[in-house]
Amino acid sequence: MSVLRDHHPEPSTACKIAGPWPTYASFRNLPERERWVLYGSAKAYRQALEDQGFVMAESYDAFIKRVTDEMEL
Repeated sequence: MSVLRDHHPEPSTACKIAGPWPTYASFRNLPERERWVLYGSAKAYRQALEDQGFVMAESYDAFIKRVTDEMEL
């Protein structure tokens, strides 16, 4: 799954979301295929928020690292 990341709202008009964010650690015991599906869903949800103009305090790279670490992918 690829996520297009070309929409960047102006910093002065964007809402910055600091969290708290859901933890994905509870999914680590699921079969690997299901964890990859949930990983894709997590990325899509973040993209949907960004498409609405929200700016995340957690960088995209930090988000990906956290989610993959929590789901042991």
